[in-house]
Amino acid sequence: MTEPKLLSGGNPQIPKDEGDGPVRDYISAMPDWKHQVGKRLDKLIVRTVPGVHKAVKWNQPFYGHKDEGWFLSFRCYTNYVQVQFLKGASLNPMPPKSSKHPEVRYLDIREDDELDEEQLRSWIEQASKLPGEKV
Repeated sequence: MTEPKLLSGGNPQIPKDEGDGPVRDYISAMPDWKHQVGKRLDKLIVRTVPGVHKAVKWNQPFYGHKDEGWFLSFRCYTNYVQVQFLKGASLNPMPPKSSKHPEVRYLDIREDDELDEEQLRSWIEQASKLPGEKV
């Protein structure tokens, strides 16, 4: 198997598909320290939302409920991994970074960040209970 191409910012190019396999392929292809962040995020999401549905769309993993839409995705940028909460404006407290889309909020994770896993778990849990986005 050939290694996935890394797009700008080191984001892996993975074919669009549903299920755990494509998400594992994406995480495996995440470069350098971002690979560990991807593994940690996936593990935390799966632990927080048992039975979560996974897919890769637009070269990023999405998490949601089958046939009900998506609540979270993440992707690689040059200096950080960005977690996207699709209904992040409804979370309490809101994730720190705004978007041009009013409901979307982001959390950027940089290499040396101390990740507040308790807060992240709370956001994941809250997001998973909101109506999902069809993307």
